[in-house]
Order: sequence, then structure tokens, then C-alpha cells
Amino acid sequence: MTKKPLLISDCDEVLLHMVVPFQQWLDSDKHIHFDLENGSDFANALRHKHDGTQVLPEQIWPMLKEFFDTEMHRQGAIEGAAQSINKLGEMADVVILTNLLDDRREARAAQLKAVGIDFPVYTNQGGKGELLNSILAEFEPSVTVFVDDLGHQHGSVAKHAPDVWRLQMVGEPIMAKHIKSNPAAHARIDFWSEAVSWISDKFENAEPAPAMDLSSQELDPANHA
Repeated sequence: MTKKPLLISDCDEVLLHMVVPFQQWLDSDKHIHFDLENGSDFANALRHKHDGTQVLPEQIWPMLKEFFDTEMHRQGAIEGAAQSINKLGEMADVVILTNLLDDRREARAAQLKAVGIDFPVYTNQGGKGELLNSILAEFEPSVTVFVDDLGHQHGSVAKHAPDVWRLQMVGEPIMAKHIKSNPAAHARIDFWSEAVSWISDKFENAEPAPAMDLSSQELDPANHA
């Protein structure tokens, strides 16, 4: 049996908008202003509208949990995501590897299916490299491409599965301009319309990713969510 390529894709800000719907919900339901020009610096970006005081870090995670518990319907697809990933699915196996608690896996799968993305969903917490390795053992692909917006996840995958091609994609334009390209990724492409050819090329050549000389800090996602 001929082995197939494998695409492992993140969800939030790669397939679905997250930070903008979260901002809109905070504004309408929590009376909190989320300044997206602060990029991913949540600690300084959220302020109470009534007095301008900063939302404490320990208050942010419960709000994120509530958002994913009750507001996932607000998340629309990134431009070109559904069409592109389905096209790639014609030549490769595709799975979604998303950092959500395991009890939200079915809700995430249903959410993606509603926008035309119907592939197996794996939930994870922390660095994705170890779980990605178990996915590789399950599929035994000819070659693998990993797509994620967060730089430290590319470090995690580089540490645990260095042969996997790593593409950094920040599909939310508001966030893309604030997020630096990570040295652990082999490329940075923020548009699916451009990413398809890069990914397809890796599938067709079926060569493992080249080794990269990365520092231990670049390979260690332990200090990141």
C-alpha cells in the first residue's frame, strides 16, 4: 500500500478566526476593550471600559474558557481555508491538531464541519510535538507538513519530530503584522492561496524536512500555553 502525505493543521487563526470574535464578545458581553494593536500581549491589551483599568491576567483564562464553552459559533473561516484544505485533502491525509481541552473536541469538529472542513480533530494542551509524534505513528505518512500560527509550537515539533515540514501561518491579518516569524519554522506564509503550492510541493517531493540548527530555547515551549 502506497503511503500518503499528511497535513497536520492548527485551527485558531489558521482555519478559523478567533481573536476578533473574542474581541467582539468581550466588547458586547463583558464591557471590556481588547486593543488588538497590542498584538498577542493579552496582559496589557484588555481593559475595563467603565474605568480603563487593566483586566488582571488571572481573569483572562476563565473568559477564554467561557468563550470556547459558549461562543464558538462566532468563529468564521479564514479566507480560503476550507477550499484549500479540502484541495490538499485530495492528495493527503489531513488532521486538525488544536489546543483545546479534550471535552471540546466534538464541539470543535462540529464547528469546523459547519464551515466545510471535515477532518479528524485531535485536542492537545501545551506543546504539540509529543502528540504529533503519536499521530505520525498512527498514519505512517510519506511526508508530513505541520501548520500553526504560534512560533513556540514549531519549536515543539522541531524538537520531537524534526523531519516534519513546519509552516507558520497567521491567517488573521490584524494579528499577522504583530507576530514575528519563528526560526523553527521552515517558512512563513499567511495566506492559504499561497500556502497550497508550498505544501503541495512538499507532498509531491516526499522528502523529509532538513535539519535546523536551533537553540535549546527555540526548541522548548515549556513556558508557553
